[in-house]
Amino acid sequence: MAVFVLGAALRVLAMAGYRPALWFPDTYTYVVTVFHPRPDLVRPAGYSMFLKLLEPLHSFAAVTAVQHLLGLAAGVMVYLAARRAPRWAATLAAVPVLLDAYQVELEHLLVADTLFMFLVVAAVALSTTRRPATVAAIGLLLAAAVLTRTVGQPLVVVLAGWFVLRRRIRPAGVLLAAALVPLVAYGAWFYATYHRIGLVGANGAFLYARAMSFADCDRMDPPPDLKVLCDPRPPTERPPSQEYIWAKDAPLVRLPGITFTKENDELAARFAALAITTQPLDYAASVLGELGRTFTWGRPVYPDAEIYGYYEFPVTEPGAPGRYPAQVGAEYAKLYEQGAIGTKIVEPYAGWLRAYQSAARLPGPVLLGVLLVPPVMAVAELRRRRQGRPRAGAPAWLVPWSAAVVLLVAPAAAAEFDYRYVLPAVPLACLAAALSLRPDVLRRVPGG
Repeated sequence: MAVFVLGAALRVLAMAGYRPALWFPDTYTYVVTVFHPRPDLVRPAGYSMFLKLLEPLHSFAAVTAVQHLLGLAAGVMVYLAARRAPRWAATLAAVPVLLDAYQVELEHLLVADTLFMFLVVAAVALSTTRRPATVAAIGLLLAAAVLTRTVGQPLVVVLAGWFVLRRRIRPAGVLLAAALVPLVAYGAWFYATYHRIGLVGANGAFLYARAMSFADCDRMDPPPDLKVLCDPRPPTERPPSQEYIWAKDAPLVRLPGITFTKENDELAARFAALAITTQPLDYAASVLGELGRTFTWGRPVYPDAEIYGYYEFPVTEPGAPGRYPAQVGAEYAKLYEQGAIGTKIVEPYAGWLRAYQSAARLPGPVLLGVLLVPPVMAVAELRRRRQGRPRAGAPAWLVPWSAAVVLLVAPAAAAEFDYRYVLPAVPLACLAAALSLRPDVLRRVPGG
């Protein structure tokens, strides 16, 4: 309760110090979709639907307030799902999502990640129960998560596989059906809009950007239509991956039409596939390099100073982002608010939060240690089994641990590392660590 109250106080400080919200270039795309409902080529419309539900309030302050409540709810769910662990472990598992300053800042930022985290944590927490009625709810929560951020797609397979592993075949089928119905419906809407199959139309472009961190056209020997996407600079001299999607001088951006046309996206996907199949070890090394940024002790500026700055509580009132799509969506944001938009910084509350953010975060090596706790406990459990003791069922920590790993690896493999992509995985990793320390396991571990 003390941790929860402190977490609530931090969120009240954010509401008081930065009014009404913090902005990100993606924010404006989401707001445009509120007023012109249609699938976006880059981002699914789940977060826009969330904003649409809150539109009658005409207040971005209300949006951030709800997002802070979702963050608090995620912490509570982690604690409750870890109820089989020692109480101290369940409390520690909830600490990062409740008290990490960057988590509080992300909740105050008008982006989809807080909603995505809440939906995923809710689905995983329900999977730790034994109530058959929750299976369909898990599927619907996963579908909502995928329609909020497409990186959640592998989690449908992970959680369905969890039920199969526990020999609960029928619940696995119910989960898949509950998840697929909304996804297929959204896919039909997307097809009706763009005459393309999928949930978004930028998968090829993002994978191309990932491949440009290592692609060597001399080794690939691409056909003439793909050579236009080559970069003659050595990989060590190239910019971060995202620049190959958004920079005006990027080879893909220079092609006729918008970057994410069907033709351009398919061309980019072919280039990426050729690069990966020709240089599989370079691709693996690139993915590991991006993933390794998750576990550094410091917080170096990446991918650039502008993006990095959006994740810090600002000192001065930020101007409207100059990048697309902010230029297009600012007027729609004013329509949503029915007034002026911007961020007003109020002292001393903002200063207290900045001081807190300079010290209160989960360092990367600590997160790595949290991820290693369940496998270490599993090895100890394996030793117990070799001594002829009774065999236990599938470990309860397996599903949150697998989900956390997927959420960390998928962006590094398909796009690039970003600090805000890490945060939704943290509560799942902490939950897995707590569940691996439940009392019955500790009693079985030698010396436990």
